[in-house]
Amino acid sequence: MERPGGRMNDTTGEFAVEAPFTVGARLAEARKAHALDLADIAARTRVPLRHLEAIEAGDIAALPAVPYSVGFVRAFAQIVGLDANALAREFREEMGGGQPERIIPEPFEPADPARVPSRFLVTVAIVVAIVLGGAYALWRSGAFTGSGDQERVASATPAQGLPEPTPPPASIAPPAPTPSSGPVVLTALEPVWLRVSDGGTRLIEKQLNVGETWEVPATAADPRILTGRPQALRVTVGSAVIPPLGAPERTIRDVSLKADALLARLNPPTASAAPVPAPAAALPGDPAPVLPNPAPINP
Repeated sequence: MERPGGRMNDTTGEFAVEAPFTVGARLAEARKAHALDLADIAARTRVPLRHLEAIEAGDIAALPAVPYSVGFVRAFAQIVGLDANALAREFREEMGGGQPERIIPEPFEPADPARVPSRFLVTVAIVVAIVLGGAYALWRSGAFTGSGDQERVASATPAQGLPEPTPPPASIAPPAPTPSSGPVVLTALEPVWLRVSDGGTRLIEKQLNVGETWEVPATAADPRILTGRPQALRVTVGSAVIPPLGAPERTIRDVSLKADALLARLNPPTASAAPVPAPAAALPGDPAPVLPNPAPINP
């Protein structure tokens, strides 16, 4: 006799519970057996928390491409002590990536010889195109009117007696004013897990939901953040909005949340070299420089 989730042993009469069927269910059971939560797995594998939740729930549609998802499962299995390679193969089959897709060539209709132009017509068309292109190039160059030579001579003759203009000095934009300091506040734009530590003390370790905020304590000496989704956080210092702390979907760790360090991201230092002015050209009528006569050489 069978029951949902198990089968009755005909010999002993005992009800044996079968192992979870899906890969995600087996990973979830092993994780609970090790007394770990998904936040611990996300921190140790650097896999986004939402992808780990989708793996355990078997939500294939919420996962990325097959190679990335299989890699997530392999890393998850190694943490909880399961056979990583076997589970990776099974999960690839669950996602439908076990066999490569067969490419069926599309049938095509053979070309009708009556519709294909003859080789003679193709040759004539190529010759006509070359002749027309050469004539157009000669007309553009002024070979027929002679204006092209005059223009080339005029452009090749430099202006006599005029000094070269000195380029104006490059304007250096003043640095943007640094906003005054204020409380450092983190606002979740999407569900995001984070951990903020000050020395050896954990100030926060949780998942912020959309719109949820957390303010860095003013007494924190050197608060630093760890998260796998920096683009999901809006960081403000007072009224100033700080640029994202890292690239999307890239784990950042030990990034300072001190107000002065965050405000420094608004005005990164830039180095600009001042242009060197060109030497002035000699004007007509200026005396030539006088060179000293060489001393005579005695024989």
